[in-house]
Amino acid sequence: MLIRIFDVLFSAIALIVLSPLLFPIMLLLKLSGEGEVFFLQNRVGKNRETFKLYKFATMLKNSPNIGAGTITLHKDPRILPFGGWLRHTKINELPQLINIFRGDMSVIGPRPQTQRCFDAFPVLAQKEIVKARPGLSGLGSIIFRNEEQMMCVNNDPDKFYDDVVMPYKGLLEQWYVSNQTIWTYFILIGLTVWVTVSSRSGVVWKVLKNVPQPPQELRKWM
Repeated sequence: MLIRIFDVLFSAIALIVLSPLLFPIMLLLKLSGEGEVFFLQNRVGKNRETFKLYKFATMLKNSPNIGAGTITLHKDPRILPFGGWLRHTKINELPQLINIFRGDMSVIGPRPQTQRCFDAFPVLAQKEIVKARPGLSGLGSIIFRNEEQMMCVNNDPDKFYDDVVMPYKGLLEQWYVSNQTIWTYFILIGLTVWVTVSSRSGVVWKVLKNVPQPPQELRKWM
């Protein structure tokens, strides 16, 4: 209940404070690309209930049915020119403040996945992850800050995603659900700010000592 109070408070304040940034972006998106402002997509939420996740439109309308599908690669050709900057700065995620205010999401939690990506989690991880509201940021989001780049260097990104990324990401999201407290909530908000500035996630293991270590294939990215 306490986390939900902070979610409502933070999302309401953020929407008001960031409105001078959000409204010009909405106008630019309307006048550029394909004229779409928001991208709405079904995501798996708490108790496996699906909800419409809000993002600023950064890719071609039909992108889920083109190329890599719901997996986005670094310099993906489906990304619109202005969309590349929005994605790099993570500003494209800010409309999810609406989802937080509505109760679909939390500020911190497991990253909400499409059904295809959710199904790539190990079964045990799936059962645990749906016990919590998905988050705008979270342990998985922080550690996989450079996910698009790491996917791009693999010859078979789908296999790498299913066999390496999602099993480890599932462990991270399970860890958060098991350790979800107001203390970890605020620590992960602070770490989100840190990786946004530094783009390196190694500090996570210094602050949270018992977080699962990454497999060898991922360590150079952490």
